[in-house]
Amino acid sequence: MNKSELRKALAAAVRAAQAAGKLMRQNLRAAKKVNAKTSHDIKLELDVRCQKLIEKILRKTFPKISLLGEEGDSGSVNEPLRWVVDPIDGTVNFAYGIPHACVSIALQARSSKLPEYETVVGVVHDPFTEETWTAIRGEPTKLNGHVARVSSRKELKESIVCVGFAKSRHSLERALPHFIWMARRVRKMRMMGAAALGLAYVASGRFDAYIERGVSLWDVAAGGLLIECAGGKFWTEPVPGTEKIRMVASNGLIHRKLPLPK
Repeated sequence: MNKSELRKALAAAVRAAQAAGKLMRQNLRAAKKVNAKTSHDIKLELDVRCQKLIEKILRKTFPKISLLGEEGDSGSVNEPLRWVVDPIDGTVNFAYGIPHACVSIALQARSSKLPEYETVVGVVHDPFTEETWTAIRGEPTKLNGHVARVSSRKELKESIVCVGFAKSRHSLERALPHFIWMARRVRKMRMMGAAALGLAYVASGRFDAYIERGVSLWDVAAGGLLIECAGGKFWTEPVPGTEKIRMVASNGLIHRKLPLPK
């Protein structure tokens, strides 16, 4: 895609994210239909509705690009271009009426020269603060149209670090020692419950780092680009035997001081 097409894709993703965000805002206090429930997660009927709305809007502009989403895939997700969508990131927060959730939309591309997918467009929209983070690879991250940058803090003792715990008992037990280690060394720990927003907060200097040992691609595809385009560092690796990803995102200045999630 050339720059003109990337800007067109970004505009479509912003429209889709804000439309889904409006639906979220209208339903925050409403009774919610639960499609599935586990000990650490909730799936809502509204997740499905939001993803369908996002897909409808994206297809108006790009009818042939497939979509990989938390609520199911559309088309062949191994094509050179694909959307990666989390229609409601922070569903448990949203289900409990906590206004800390967002929409995450990324466009990923790959080629014969670059066999692995990379995110080329990213949008994270918070409908409750009316904040929209956007990025095109090679250009600065923006928050509501203004350039956003990671923080300049260099010391752990001055840093706010966000963490997220994966949903399995095994992952939780593996993550707790890292949490305790960091809690003794940083200014504050935060657990907010919406991965894409956590990454957006790092990208705009509110948090200095964010660590998780088990997230899905749709949680981080857009937010990771926001971090990189805002001057930070975004590290990931696959969790063996799963479809999950380990992740460390930071301002880059404290990155080597952070424990890698294993």
